[in-house]
Amino acid sequence: MTNQRVFSGIQPSGDPHLGNYLGAIQNYVHYQDGNDAVYCIVDLHAVTTQRDPEALRTDTLRLAQVLIASGLDPENCILFAQSHVPQHAQLGWLMQATTSFGELNRMTQFKDKGDRTEFVSSALFSYPALQAADILLYDTNIVPVGDDQRQHLELSRDVAQRFNSRYGDTFVIPEHVIPPVAARVMDLQRPEDKMSKTAEADNGLVMMLEDPKSIEKKFKRAVTDSEDEVRFDPEHKAGVSNLLSILSAVTGETPTDLAERYTQYGRLKVDTAEAVIERLRPIQERFAELSSDPGETARVLSAGAVKAREIAEDVYSRARSNMGFLPV
Repeated sequence: MTNQRVFSGIQPSGDPHLGNYLGAIQNYVHYQDGNDAVYCIVDLHAVTTQRDPEALRTDTLRLAQVLIASGLDPENCILFAQSHVPQHAQLGWLMQATTSFGELNRMTQFKDKGDRTEFVSSALFSYPALQAADILLYDTNIVPVGDDQRQHLELSRDVAQRFNSRYGDTFVIPEHVIPPVAARVMDLQRPEDKMSKTAEADNGLVMMLEDPKSIEKKFKRAVTDSEDEVRFDPEHKAGVSNLLSILSAVTGETPTDLAERYTQYGRLKVDTAEAVIERLRPIQERFAELSSDPGETARVLSAGAVKAREIAEDVYSRARSNMGFLPV
């Protein structure tokens, strides 16, 4: 895996939650070492649904600060905002021309989000083509994604292969890497559902910047079951297994090994809460420091965009030339 190009994007839709951290962000930090890592705050994707302009600006900057506070090193990876690199939108149009209506119509996330809003923009339907452009624009080798994003990564691979077949060798075909543990962190109150900010209530949602006392209370009230056996069995013991998965992701031990240490749900809840709080504590402290100087974060994103454009322009120029456009 050494010296491979890694790419991933994360949307600025408010502060990240524990599922975002354990399922994605901590893996970003892992993959920046020994790889050529490119991480993008996908603010263009954020406007597929209506967003308040000031909130979008604030959320983009805060997300960058959370990522840096979590361990992303701008000297060791490229971190930037998607809208600062125009080649994303430019290649996105070429990808739309290479993606079929049927492929986009089968995207499950469009169906889920489209059912929750009165105004459904055309961008919400076609954004997987832009997502493919995001990935392909950097000659990406591997994409660390959660299991719920597998369908989008497969579309990116299909579109890249189709483009290469039609227009000649243009894009690297990316591979996905799904974290073996905590790729899907579940809601503490509805452990059959993925932890999400779109949930009807937030008592099962743990935010990365949440007050430790609030985090402790939510874990103590986490739903388990009427049995008294602690074992890792996601199908039959969703709540207990979710706690074990979270504790596993924080400690690095397997859920099965952890289960053998517990005979009571209460102790498991307390230990999981303490482990999560301690993992988030330095992130929250570093975030507070970064928040005091937003100009520095903006400069980091600007410098990252310069580096990203250098790579992106080479790939985009190759794609537009192979597709038959006149040189500029």
